Amino acid sequence: MSATSDKIRVVVVDDTAETRETIRKLLQFENDIDVVGMGRNGREGVQLAHEMRPNVVLMDINMPDMDGIAATRAIVKDVPTAQIVIVSVQQDTDYLRQAMLAGARDFLSKPPSADELINTIRRLGLASKEQELATVRVPVTPGTSNGASPTALGKILVCYSPKGGSGKTTLAVNLAVALQGEDRKVCVVDANTQFGDVGVFFNLKGKTSLVTAVQQVDEVDESAIASWMAAHASGVKVLLGSQSPEDSELITAAPLKRLLLELRHHFTYVVVDVASILRDLELAMMDAADRVLVVAGPDIPTLANVKKYFDLCEKLEYSKDKPVLVVNKMDKRWGITSQSIEESLKHPVYGQIAYDDRVATQAINAGVPFVMGDRKAGPSTSIIELAAKLRADFAPKDPAGKPAEKRKSIFSR
Repeated sequence: MSATSDKIRVVVVDDTAETRETIRKLLQFENDIDVVGMGRNGREGVQLAHEMRPNVVLMDINMPDMDGIAATRAIVKDVPTAQIVIVSVQQDTDYLRQAMLAGARDFLSKPPSADELINTIRRLGLASKEQELATVRVPVTPGTSNGASPTALGKILVCYSPKGGSGKTTLAVNLAVALQGEDRKVCVVDANTQFGDVGVFFNLKGKTSLVTAVQQVDEVDESAIASWMAAHASGVKVLLGSQSPEDSELITAAPLKRLLLELRHHFTYVVVDVASILRDLELAMMDAADRVLVVAGPDIPTLANVKKYFDLCEKLEYSKDKPVLVVNKMDKRWGITSQSIEESLKHPVYGQIAYDDRVATQAINAGVPFVMGDRKAGPSTSIIELAAKLRADFAPKDPAGKPAEKRKSIFSR
């Protein structure tokens, strides 16, 4: 094992000997990849993964004794750094969904091309090795730069919507400004890695982006953060997204998750805007989050997708209070009420943002969050109320479970 420790360790699991051999031959000339085992069924795959601790497992779905989905679930639990790639002729969306829920990180149609297979192995192999390093890295004692005690950590708030155009970026930037205060440091991370536009909403530009921060995640300190973050007039610090779509390939799940967890030591709230898709990147950020603010418009297609997302959260065994529903663009004219939404989704509406297209559009075009303007406007009031609710949720509780009140000064009346 030591002779190949720098290589990406691969296990191939398929019930067809010809397929296993074909994949082995495709990979044998790659100097950075080593096939360390081949299994004929899921049960053998699980055993090989336990013994060889691979970085990547190429897994078929339909196999005797134990199928690929059951094997994937077992391997993810036993070897959490292993990245499972489903390689199958099955194109059924239900199979793909089951594989993702089991913990698979990618899917390739059988037979995969050599380039596609090798590129996938290298990308996921790198993610696996980064996770391995993270598990042995000695943790740094957290600082107190977020204004709290050494044991108090900031909260990570991920803004997500399963449908584009629902207003999650609008929510993220305005919520960050509403949360910012003299005793509260807030940053926004633009983690929509391909087409993030948080910088546009804040009218900010910078030479440093999320790519740099992820690459330097082992060097997080006050000076590094100051060099990464753009400062907004509201006091909010902004970590801008990648400067071009192709740069997103440089951002992988493990170091991005570590970055968010490190930022908790420096900010009271870390607000994260993510893409409207679900990959290992987005799932890693949601795993790290204290709250996932699920943003939905009051329309049937979006709400149907939100229902699927809440079902996924249950299967991922998230705590019930992690995903919270925020309904944007609420207006009586649409004929959909918060009560009807709750009845349909079987999930409470945590917050709702009043609809005012003029206010939102003007704010976006000006690059000024609308909560910095007319704070009495419907959308501003809604965001401010949501921020207050979140602060109350995270406030220290007394033994009875009620928010602890601040002690009044003897000079107060």
